[in-house]
Amino acid sequence: MSDYLPEEVVLEILHRLPVKSLIRFRCVSKSWNSLITNPAFINSHFSSNSSNSNKLIVRHCVDKPYLERYKLIDDNNDSSSDQIQHIDFPLTSSRINHFMLIGSVNGLFSLFELERYVLWNPSIRKFITLPNPCITVKTDGRVKCRSAFGFDPRTNDYKVVRIAFRCGTKRTEEAKVPLVEVYSLNEGSWRITSAGESFSPGISFDDWGRPSASLNGAVHFVANDRDDNFCPLVLSFDLGDEVFRLISVPNGAFRTSDYVHTSVIGGSLALLCHDTYRHTANNCCSIWVMKEYGVVDSWTKQFTVNLNGGLIRVLGLQKNGNILVEAELPLHWELSSYDPKSKQVKNLGICGRPYYFCVDNYMENLALLDKPNDAVSKRGVSRKRKCRDKLDSSQHFSICLLTSDEARVHLLQEAREQQQEVVQLEETVRQRQEAMLYQQEAIQQQMERMASFKSQLEKAADFKSRLAHLIQRLGGPGWRHI
Repeated sequence: MSDYLPEEVVLEILHRLPVKSLIRFRCVSKSWNSLITNPAFINSHFSSNSSNSNKLIVRHCVDKPYLERYKLIDDNNDSSSDQIQHIDFPLTSSRINHFMLIGSVNGLFSLFELERYVLWNPSIRKFITLPNPCITVKTDGRVKCRSAFGFDPRTNDYKVVRIAFRCGTKRTEEAKVPLVEVYSLNEGSWRITSAGESFSPGISFDDWGRPSASLNGAVHFVANDRDDNFCPLVLSFDLGDEVFRLISVPNGAFRTSDYVHTSVIGGSLALLCHDTYRHTANNCCSIWVMKEYGVVDSWTKQFTVNLNGGLIRVLGLQKNGNILVEAELPLHWELSSYDPKSKQVKNLGICGRPYYFCVDNYMENLALLDKPNDAVSKRGVSRKRKCRDKLDSSQHFSICLLTSDEARVHLLQEAREQQQEVVQLEETVRQRQEAMLYQQEAIQQQMERMASFKSQLEKAADFKSRLAHLIQRLGGPGWRHI
């Protein structure tokens, strides 16, 4: 590998270099390129440098035009505008306004739009589009999916999980065993598993649309138990054993109406509980951390953040102890830093759509470097079609010079391409209709929960009335004076 240094010395030097330098050094020689793109080196380089991160990556989305933007901020201090680093996002969604974020782990992001899944590594500016899933509307009918993205340390593999529920006309049909498929980055393919057999009946997801939390080789969701008055709990899926497990939450800490989602704070599983009763005097967010993974008694309330004064949502914690929040300003929404000691809020100048902000640790990672470059994006395809459609007069003249057989073949090709475009357009319309149905079902589930809560209130009021009547009968007029 080198005429002057032993191979092990060169290897040790390369392990200490940042990702940006390693990308450049691939051009030194074929042997260096082979080493740097080797999966073993990619894994060992990340393990050697994963604890050196002092930056956070912020995702925010803007409208008109619809764009996703990513920025790096300092994890130790509140970054000024000149210290914020912008990272170009190479994709735009062709079917919805913005990609939905499934999750992020070890510096990688997983996003999707309907049935298109993407893995993106911002540190090497590379993305790949995953092959189509096995479970589709054509093969399994209309399904409602909950997706997750995580890392399996036992096999050094990044995995995307799809939990699909067949949608029926009756509510009880959704409670059947779900279909579960897993995409493995190492294998490069989807695989349907038998994990649905370990999915507890009566459990339903309570954090649709929120990224899952990846920790200790498992992905974590917030769910509820319909058979226990929609009691919240944590549902985990082990990426190695491919088994679902339930983790209890602190007893009495959350109400059924609270909005709770999972996160990872300081290397520990965390729950962020937002009070859904906005415009109240005690509107707040409580942050619970599981100090010892898997031990229910180790749940500890770490912070309670007052969400009055324009604060909407807690996003994460900085190393300096400040809390990153989403704040509503008169004209827009902005990422802000909240000091729990002084109760002061500092706007960081990063604006975007509400509830689309996301904050995670920025980690340099060579993952995806050994994968082939992605195919031409849809934008490139559409651009080629536009260029093809705008034929100038000379191109028309050349077509006229074709023989009759060639012209017939050319026309047939054009007809096939137009037919494919029509089919794709119909598929897009159908998928958007499915997305609307999913939203309707989520609203229906929320209405059922509210109806159950109302029924409990009515029972409590009836019990109170009966108790008052019983006290009157037992005590008579003099009972009040005891």
